[in-house]
Amino acid sequence: MCLILIAHHLTEQTPLLVLANRDEFYDRPTAAAAPWNECRELIAGRDLASGGSWFGVRGLRWASVTNVREGVEHSHSHRSRGWLVRDYLLSEDSPQDFLEKNANQITKYAGFNLLLGDDKELWYSSNRGPVAQKLGPGIYGLSNHLLDKPWPKVKRGKVALQALMSRSQVDLDRTFAILADTTRAADADLPDTGVPLEWERALSAAFISERDYGTRCSTLLMRTGGGNHLLVERRFAASPESWEESSFSWTA
Repeated sequence: MCLILIAHHLTEQTPLLVLANRDEFYDRPTAAAAPWNECRELIAGRDLASGGSWFGVRGLRWASVTNVREGVEHSHSHRSRGWLVRDYLLSEDSPQDFLEKNANQITKYAGFNLLLGDDKELWYSSNRGPVAQKLGPGIYGLSNHLLDKPWPKVKRGKVALQALMSRSQVDLDRTFAILADTTRAADADLPDTGVPLEWERALSAAFISERDYGTRCSTLLMRTGGGNHLLVERRFAASPESWEESSFSWTA
């Protein structure tokens, strides 16, 4: 997952709206978002290479993870970051309790950013940054660096999400349009994350479409003030104009 935008307790009408893109190699085997056999209340996509997930929900709980871009990773001995999402959603722990219980395990994972939420709280943790923190109401953006690092697509996405939340109703087409933005940043605005310049350019777009790598899916999670939930996943084949879609709704 390489871009996550969150409106957390910004309005009473829509206390939670999460928009997220997962970027990955096209040949990495993946299962679409669906209820899991381990727990039918858990709805998530699945990384079939590792068994974990990049984004999932269970009732009032949700979780998502991104990697921290650190150039080329040479070690393959790390635990899969996607298991953090899985383990939190299968647990009964609050976000804070889960992070405290797993604090001594974070060095066993490659660099990650983790977001854990329930109906009341939103927590952020990274093994490349400061201690875990509870987030207050607001608009947040996360890519492959620390929370709210002002990368161009994070800044554009936060502005667009703020404008979206100022409207009387959340329009699904407008939300997915934010994630389908293929605008690349100017070279002067690119971060330096240890990858070649051409990759920095390609990865600067919210929606990535390269020959072997790109945005595999976009996910929307919305909770209304009445406790209604909507999860929509759109899956792509290298283009933001064509997709397959799965949708789930529940009340909790």
